[in-house]
Amino acid sequence: MKIKTKEKVAGWLLASPWILGFLFFTAGPMLYSLFLSFTNYDLFNSPEWIGFANYNRIFTGDYLVPQALKVTFIFTLTSVPLNLILGLLIALLLNQKIKMLSLFRTVYYLPSVIPYIATLFMWMLVFNPAFGLFNSVLKLVNINGPNWLGDPDWALPSLVIISLWGVGRSMLVYLAGLQGVPTELYESAKIDGANAWQSFWKITIPMISPVIFFNLIMGIITSLQAFNTAYIMTQGGPVNSTYFFMLHIFYNAFEDYNMGYSSALAWILFMITFIFTLIVFKSIGSKIYYGEEG
Repeated sequence: MKIKTKEKVAGWLLASPWILGFLFFTAGPMLYSLFLSFTNYDLFNSPEWIGFANYNRIFTGDYLVPQALKVTFIFTLTSVPLNLILGLLIALLLNQKIKMLSLFRTVYYLPSVIPYIATLFMWMLVFNPAFGLFNSVLKLVNINGPNWLGDPDWALPSLVIISLWGVGRSMLVYLAGLQGVPTELYESAKIDGANAWQSFWKITIPMISPVIFFNLIMGIITSLQAFNTAYIMTQGGPVNSTYFFMLHIFYNAFEDYNMGYSSALAWILFMITFIFTLIVFKSIGSKIYYGEEG
């Protein structure tokens, strides 16, 4: 056997665990769910082929779909920019030469590794209208705080605030990007008379644009699939003000046992996520700085 052939065989053998895992645990279930989306299936009886009836119901017969999409889009359009900006600001602060730098970096990153369910129960106490931290602080300045999770006007903003708790993940990625910016660029800019803002806008932002782009894409994908926070804290209420699209999929699948319809909903969400991601790639992907070519 030739050396190149041996290398190819060895490469396929080493990659085979991932390939088999992808086929059996990702691609296979996805294709099966696509099939189920054209059927009436309740987990207990055999799937019954009904064609495009599930998709027709999504676009014309399910009054909760527009609300679920509205809530999901609002959450995405508010939480993603806030996470991007806050993560970058924290990373800029932690990229300075200050005392106990490692401690501060650990403190900011620690919330993102704490078990998420336990974190949500903590936030339920923080948002408690009677004795929660937020309303207790507001009382000090004679302001009656709202019923954060029980008021339709405040429930979704509360979940946006909670989403900022895990900003340490994006902060860490930003920090790695900032430390990869050559210091010579800042020194040259300073010699040429550039101030701090000009250096930040003309050097820092372009140099870490791949990192910003990565965090943007991951933030969009994650926020469109938001589920745990709303399911545990509000169950989609009050008055469907936090009724995310993922909640609609979950309730149809595991409460109504309508697996065929929930599969169709899941594929609609997949297409929405794909379109959002494609739009971002087409609109700003070409403006990302990846270093000099050639």
